[in-house]
Amino acid sequence: MAELSVVKPWLRYIQDLSNRVWVLQNQILTVVPRKERTVPVTITLLPCKHLETLEKDRGKPMYLGVKEPSSCLFCTNNGEQPVLQLKDHNIMDLYNKNEPVKPFLFYHNESARTSTFESVAFPGWFIGVCSNGGCPLFLTKELGQAFVTDFELTEVH
Repeated sequence: MAELSVVKPWLRYIQDLSNRVWVLQNQILTVVPRKERTVPVTITLLPCKHLETLEKDRGKPMYLGVKEPSSCLFCTNNGEQPVLQLKDHNIMDLYNKNEPVKPFLFYHNESARTSTFESVAFPGWFIGVCSNGGCPLFLTKELGQAFVTDFELTEVH
């Protein structure tokens, strides 16, 4: 009998190169300066198992979630441009679907010590934060220009 492997999400803290970390404030992912009492939100990352239907050269397709409370990042269109939102959803349910759930997927690109996250549903749009912190995460087309789009991932122990 074949042994089933149990897939577990990666648990990470995410920050930018200015030591501003992702936190959850009033159900909104926000970036704030890391201080002694700042507790970063634990982000769950899980690779998509349906690689054959996605562009391989854009990065590794990943679902991004928040561990507590269990929710996932997804992209939707507000009429003018795509927006980033959190939705109550179990990341394992997305992983176990019979096809990729594109609004919840991001191409994860790693270079040296930083990562970017590009929307699968809206190619060319990346998770970004304002350069001075204290703002919610959003989607931007301006990769690494006016906004911060490069992040460091730190394993949660």
